Amino acid sequence: MQNYTTYQNPLIERYCSKEMSYIFSPESKFKTWRKLWIALAQSQMELGLNITKEQIDEMKANLDNINFEDAKKIEKETRHDVMSHVKAYGLLCPKAKGIIHLGATSAYVGDNTDIILMKEAMELIRVKLINLINNLKKFAIKYKDLPTLGFTHFQAAQLTTVGKRACLWMQDLLLDFEDLTYRIDTLKLRGVKGTTGTQASFLSLFEGDHEKVKKLDKLVCSKMGFEKSYAVTGQTYTRKLDHQVLSVLSSIAQSMHKMTNDIRLLQSLKEIEEPFAKNQIGSSAMAYKRNPMRSERISSLCKYVISETLNPALIHSTQWLERTLDDSANRRLSIAQTFLAVDAILEIGINVTDGLVVYENMIKRHINEELPFMATETILMEAVKRGGDRQELHEKIRIYSMESAKKVKEEGKENDLIERIIKDDDFKMSEEEINSIMNPINFIGRAPEQVIEFIDEYIEPVIDKFKNDLGIKIDLNV
Repeated sequence: MQNYTTYQNPLIERYCSKEMSYIFSPESKFKTWRKLWIALAQSQMELGLNITKEQIDEMKANLDNINFEDAKKIEKETRHDVMSHVKAYGLLCPKAKGIIHLGATSAYVGDNTDIILMKEAMELIRVKLINLINNLKKFAIKYKDLPTLGFTHFQAAQLTTVGKRACLWMQDLLLDFEDLTYRIDTLKLRGVKGTTGTQASFLSLFEGDHEKVKKLDKLVCSKMGFEKSYAVTGQTYTRKLDHQVLSVLSSIAQSMHKMTNDIRLLQSLKEIEEPFAKNQIGSSAMAYKRNPMRSERISSLCKYVISETLNPALIHSTQWLERTLDDSANRRLSIAQTFLAVDAILEIGINVTDGLVVYENMIKRHINEELPFMATETILMEAVKRGGDRQELHEKIRIYSMESAKKVKEEGKENDLIERIIKDDDFKMSEEEINSIMNPINFIGRAPEQVIEFIDEYIEPVIDKFKNDLGIKIDLNV
């Protein structure tokens, strides 16, 4: 039964995926420790140390058989997490216990595991980011031609299209994808560096053979799926790496916060709405409400992620010399939970973008309220072509605009600016000619073409590269 008497982490209980939660689970962590110990022992054996295949096979046979209770009991006595698992592993591997963790320091398993898990987590984040971008791509293509009011300062501005606006969201996420991919591709292991990063213990094991020590580092990296390790370390890899990784996650959060803020504003205008389940309740008091709770949840989690970026910055900048342990407790929280939160953000984001509803009639209504003001420049230019005085007509438009705006704002009446211009013979234009100018399509510029060009040149190549990872459907539980 679930324990209701202790704090439960909402990132795990409510928000993130089982896949991301597993990456940072004790089982995942300690299995990786054991993989690293096996890789170290295998490489040492290959380089001539007195380690047997029988010992390696015994370690491999017990890779998944993690005796957590033994480790917990030993850690209570030793107050050392790594040594407790070295000893616990040795209980299962009596033939190999003497060579487990040979020459290594705690950071060998701790730091290398952190890097490995961060890479796995970034790869999972990338898959979900691609699925989100793909949802937005389909949305942008569907609505590439649909005119809508553009907004600057949240004031009505020149028209754009619904699809073009979605491309603005995609552009941000594409930049995040590129940064994330760079981090994945350039990530290195801490490697086999010894107590303070000098490899002194391994140089002793190999009796001063520098080439074998260098080879050991390369072999372990290769066995763990990495091309290289960082050339120099102290006892730990530089904690700047944590800041670089979490900064990419923060950037994703920034993009998602911006996108969902836009969706919330548009939902307030009743132009676009996030998915709303049949039995979903918008408000406990106001039964008619359809609150954008999914976008709000994303925005909330994004704030958390953005603020977490401060932790690795403080940790890195305050480390002493080759290392101090005041990073440990902080990193146990900040790294894992930032990944869990971004995973949740993208899961919810996939759900939202897979079911966005567009209310075209409401969009048209808002355009019709504002378009007369926007059309005046075109009308003015056309009237001048027909012999009108530019300055006089400009003044008339200014006066008509102010009078019409007053009726709209103070009296709540319809915008009658165009009717005023039609009635003025000085403009030398018929009602049909003026109304033909009023087609919203005339005011969207190259928005539809920009959508196609952007998607063809920048989005499709990325999606095509990861096409086998597409198709994620997210059904939110809460």
